[in-house]
Amino acid sequence: MTTLKLQYVGGPTAVLEYAGTRLLTDPTFDEPGDYPLPDGRKLTKLHGPGVDAGDIGPIDAVLLSHDQHADNLDQRGRALLADVPLTLSTPDAAERIDSVTGLAPWATAEVRDVTITAVPARHGPEGAESVTGAVTGFVLRAPGAPAVYISGDNANPDHIADVEQRLGPITIAVLFAGAVRIPHFDVPITLTSEEAAAAVATLPDATIVALHTEDWAHFTEGPERVEAAFADAGVTDRLVLPRRGEWISI
Repeated sequence: MTTLKLQYVGGPTAVLEYAGTRLLTDPTFDEPGDYPLPDGRKLTKLHGPGVDAGDIGPIDAVLLSHDQHADNLDQRGRALLADVPLTLSTPDAAERIDSVTGLAPWATAEVRDVTITAVPARHGPEGAESVTGAVTGFVLRAPGAPAVYISGDNANPDHIADVEQRLGPITIAVLFAGAVRIPHFDVPITLTSEEAAAAVATLPDATIVALHTEDWAHFTEGPERVEAAFADAGVTDRLVLPRRGEWISI
């Protein structure tokens, strides 16, 4: 079976080499600093990318969970979209960015031999959409290749179960964790480390790759906390924590 090769850039950003395609998740390449939100708040980036945008090479498609937050799409990431043949995201993102193709949940797109399915995600507790906006995850499938789930900024464990039940067994799950907290809510708006570890039971065939756990001040649980949660659950062998700038094969 073909493997997935992944180069971790930082935050939610990774280059994926999968079934003859090169994909990029949530492009963030800006340097550390403060980035304003439409409501007047700001997000503070603490670390720059492990790979410069000019060094990632050609990309067949960008998988953008959402466009409205700088920790998922920043200024250099937006500039990069103009040089990519296809960017898939939410229908809302397609209304804001001309180069984006919007996919509703369970809709599909084809990139070479890869079928990409948009899957549900919710960036916070029930009703959070009025504050955080629409987000999406993705599932990748191709002949002779592992099924790959990319959660996007999803905080709802039930959506992880929905993916497995509707689309079949997942072999690799790239989960955005970090337990993001913002003043609007008294609960995290992305997966906690414990929820990421619990996904092992929901996705019994999957290796879990934890991303989007660091680099920003609003993330409350970094890689060490993720590793500890998997150890506490006795599932360390199911966790992959990639290092910034390095390639791994899964």
